[in-house]
Amino acid sequence: MNRLAAQIMGDLEEARDAAQESLVKLCTRLRQFRGESQFATWLHRLVVNTCRDRLARQRIRQTEQLSLEDEPAGEESDPSRAALLADKRRELAAALARLTPSQRLVVVLRDVFGMTYEEISRSASMPVGTAKCYVHRARARLRVRLEEAAGG
Repeated sequence: MNRLAAQIMGDLEEARDAAQESLVKLCTRLRQFRGESQFATWLHRLVVNTCRDRLARQRIRQTEQLSLEDEPAGEESDPSRAALLADKRRELAAALARLTPSQRLVVVLRDVFGMTYEEISRSASMPVGTAKCYVHRARARLRVRLEEAAGG
């Protein structure tokens, strides 16, 4: 998967991200494999489509680079900022772990992988309305949990 993604993406980091996204799709869409072709062919098509989707999203999201003068200091230059971000990541992971598996799946597919509700519907085998509802509820629960963590 990594080699194919690297050939299509042209950027090693983007290729790794695409391969990981393909692995997530593989796990969620395995039931869609009907055996009409070899599994390797189906997996190849899944990786190719994932890479093409990522490239299309990149074209849409292209932005201008900030000049070095405008960039804030990086995490590594400010230990207190790095520690704060690490705490936030732990709080987010703990809040995600408290969601139902379905809510966790759809919110990650939507907010981390940028999938559309239609893509989530197909990959999670649920109606589009259910996917929207689960994302809405998951975000609301995450917001409450994170506010509790910040306040307490």
